[in-house]
Amino acid sequence: MPIARFPYRATVRGSLLVIAAATFVAPAAFAQRNVPFQMGIPVAPQGLAHKALGDGPFDYSTGEGQDIRVVVVTKALTYPFSMTWLPDGTMLVAQRNGELRTVKNGKLDAKAVSGGPKAYFAGESGMPGAVHGYMDVVLHPQFAQNQLLYLSYTKPVGDNRNHGAVARMKWTANGVTDVKDIWVGDDPTQGAMPIVFGKDGMLYIATSGGDAQAKDTYAGKVLRITDDGSVPKDNPFVGQAGWKPEIYSYGHRSSLGLGVHPSTGEVWQSENGPNGGDELNIIHAGKNYGWPIVSYGRTYPGPWQNKLPTHEGYEPPIVYWTPAIAVSGFTFYTGDKLAKWKGDMFVGGLRQGEIPGTGQLYRVLFNEKMEELRREQLLVDLHQRIRDVKQGPDGLLYVLTDEEHGAVLRIEPR
Repeated sequence: MPIARFPYRATVRGSLLVIAAATFVAPAAFAQRNVPFQMGIPVAPQGLAHKALGDGPFDYSTGEGQDIRVVVVTKALTYPFSMTWLPDGTMLVAQRNGELRTVKNGKLDAKAVSGGPKAYFAGESGMPGAVHGYMDVVLHPQFAQNQLLYLSYTKPVGDNRNHGAVARMKWTANGVTDVKDIWVGDDPTQGAMPIVFGKDGMLYIATSGGDAQAKDTYAGKVLRITDDGSVPKDNPFVGQAGWKPEIYSYGHRSSLGLGVHPSTGEVWQSENGPNGGDELNIIHAGKNYGWPIVSYGRTYPGPWQNKLPTHEGYEPPIVYWTPAIAVSGFTFYTGDKLAKWKGDMFVGGLRQGEIPGTGQLYRVLFNEKMEELRREQLLVDLHQRIRDVKQGPDGLLYVLTDEEHGAVLRIEPR
């Protein structure tokens, strides 16, 4: 019998072909890594997290040819969530540790604003089940006449219970007074709760968690109330059996931002998906946005949230991200200082692809029908959690970083 030609050494003993074992190596077995989980969520890697922000300024060239300089106004805040401006140009910042801070003429006041409501803050928002303390702060549309502020916050209620709430208060030179809750959720609420006044003068509140499809709970909804907390008569579910009358839209997962389009007056919302499927939505009265029935995201263990990622049969997002960026605050730029960005939308992201330390600012360009044309990532190399972005009264963009040593950044032309 002839000997077969093998690429390794072989010998023949009688009719038995013996292959020298030392010359043959079996391929190693292949297997994916076992990733640790906590509360059903993969434990995030920390290799890029907690990078200190430099002193700046930082210069960038961008896709539209809008060269910019990013100036660090202050980095002495503590987990800032949102910002707004008083008529005299003072920036007011709400911190998740339960403080209001002011920045005037580029300087942070060393003392927090006195008189605000007591809030509960459970720690860094990247932790499962975190509670946010102070969240959104907005001015009444007639602030110049009534000096009223509105603040969403996590209110301690009873023993070990925390509910989402909105407080109205009066601004004075010495702090805030006349603090009154105008809305308090009737069940424990976790997660962010942005608020905004619409062009109709109504206050919109976005909630997170719970059963977003249930008609008898505030969780996972956008609510609409008047400036004193009463229910508008034209809300879509007023008088319908079983419905909370404050509900304006439903089927939302986790809302981190609300805003108003400067031309159309439409209310926009940013919504976190699970592992992917982050959304920007235009909020319409009485509409169902689908969570948890539909989604463009995966569950945290890996499978798709739905058999096919879809929004068929429900209100679809205007923009979505997969992988997730933990989409947060946003603004529409209407100024002239950053002329090549006029009309664009700027959206904060806390981290991308479930990797801490990958926060960024997104620029989204739309056509005249608000259909997305392109998007651009900015500030990625700073490794900061971008919580909020707003256009300031000076026509420049301002950014908040949600860090233990949180910062206000100013984006100006280079």
